[in-house]
Amino acid sequence: MHPFLAFLLRLIITLPTTVAIWLISFFVYSQPYWLASLFALGGGAIVYSVIKWYTSHHYLKRHRLTRKEYAYIVKNLKEAQKKIQRLQKVFFSMRNIGAFKQMFEIIRLTKRIQTIIKKEPGRFFKAEKFYFYHLDSIVELSEKYTFLASQPAKNDKLSFSLNETRDTLKDLKRSIEKDLYEVLSSDIDHLEMELDVAKHSLKTLKNPLSKDDERRTIK
Repeated sequence: MHPFLAFLLRLIITLPTTVAIWLISFFVYSQPYWLASLFALGGGAIVYSVIKWYTSHHYLKRHRLTRKEYAYIVKNLKEAQKKIQRLQKVFFSMRNIGAFKQMFEIIRLTKRIQTIIKKEPGRFFKAEKFYFYHLDSIVELSEKYTFLASQPAKNDKLSFSLNETRDTLKDLKRSIEKDLYEVLSSDIDHLEMELDVAKHSLKTLKNPLSKDDERRTIK
């Protein structure tokens, strides 16, 4: 569940519970106002904590993660988001059309991987190369490329370095594409299995029909 929706759910359950505890304490058990308020706040805090623990436990169980693993993934996702923001700054600073298009595709791929992992954190371990190697390399190369490309005076050596950097970024883009395929590998395998089942079902449906046609032809 989305963190905001989970928080909203906890709030929707906790607030009425808190009010109910206060009303029961004050009117039914004739507790003083301050004591009824204390009971209500304490009861609300307990209900909120229990719901938070349950939703968190259910979420981790569904994704087959421990709390330590989830905290590790969230930390890396936050760091990756900062790097993607740096890429976006580079993107808007580029003047070369070819490099502009290339960076657009790279950002699109990085955002796609980030979105998938945020939605299904259990897939993070299939994208470790992306988070620990490829993303860092792309950010560093892109920032250096933008800085050098913005210089007014260019010589042959600088032009060669810029072209070489664009080629390297192209290779890194292919690596990110492979990272995305790796993240989606289980879905692709599942789809291929479903296709095989569907093809097999179609064959079994066609065979009885063809036998009936043969019998009609013989008659």
